[in-house]
Amino acid sequence: MSWYSGRLIPLRRSPLDCDELVEDGKCLTELDPTLEQALDALVDPLTRGDPECPLRWTCKSTAKLADELKQQNHPVSPRTVAALLRKADYSLQANRKTREGKQHTDRNAQFEFISAEVKRLQRRRQPVISLDTKKKELVGNFKNAGQEWQPEGEPEEVSVHDFPDPKLGKAIPYGAYDITTNEGWVSVGISHDTAQFAVASILKWWREMGTCRFPQAAELLITADGGGSNGHRTRLWKVELQGLADETGLKLHVRHFPPGTSKWNKIEHRMFCHITKNWRGRPLRSYQAIVNLISNTKTQKGLIVRAALDPTEYETGIPVTKDQLSRLHLKRHKFHGDWNYTITPRR
Repeated sequence: MSWYSGRLIPLRRSPLDCDELVEDGKCLTELDPTLEQALDALVDPLTRGDPECPLRWTCKSTAKLADELKQQNHPVSPRTVAALLRKADYSLQANRKTREGKQHTDRNAQFEFISAEVKRLQRRRQPVISLDTKKKELVGNFKNAGQEWQPEGEPEEVSVHDFPDPKLGKAIPYGAYDITTNEGWVSVGISHDTAQFAVASILKWWREMGTCRFPQAAELLITADGGGSNGHRTRLWKVELQGLADETGLKLHVRHFPPGTSKWNKIEHRMFCHITKNWRGRPLRSYQAIVNLISNTKTQKGLIVRAALDPTEYETGIPVTKDQLSRLHLKRHKFHGDWNYTITPRR
């Protein structure tokens, strides 16, 4: 037994298999009273041992621990080390993603503000959508993570190397998820993830799905991450939103999530995760295959997803002048106007 690739963390005490710790009719811990203490110092040197211990930054397998104990005059086998670790309530643990780094002081306040805004618009039967770009996907005969049912011994054959096909490139799925109706739209781009592409995807959602669900809508609440093509610092994003407001006649309320909190975006765990499950283990050989797989994504809770290819070649690095910004009908909210603002139609 090896204790690889993880940190050893104390758990609830479990019964000890004493057969592994018996030598000459006596328990090893009785023959060597300092054995457990020596092992504990190796496993957790920061709190009960020497921080400069040679095993501090090495893989703590039972074999390595046994070798180090032997050098300290504690002759034991890797199997005995494993039994001692179980006795001390240790088990093999993987890393857990829980720390988000430095948090903004108004992080929770912004979440509460967004929640209140969503409920306010929903009470008035106005649409609320969550936006984001899904991970870019290689198009071609490449391996896709996951497994799917196939006849035994007949797996899908894909390319050995994942070198992008210069003719096909990458697919860029940009989604708009309707929080109220549990429906979503995905535009599959072929060029660049830009603010123009993002707003074009919103317009496509509105024409294909939004107007049918909200025929009397006068406002639209948009929740989005703070960075990327729809970032709160992106000038072109605001200019394109003004064009969207002018064309649809909708008053746009934009609410950005605080830095480092993109995983709380509704679209991530209500739509994108199900799309990933739907195409797991299946090579994304063409853009049409990607569109079809996205469109066939459904859940027991009634999720509906529609998708289409956006063949437009979007340019990058488009400058925005001060004159363009001055003509925006943009009003910033009193609370964090950089994250919360409203854009009204100019006509």
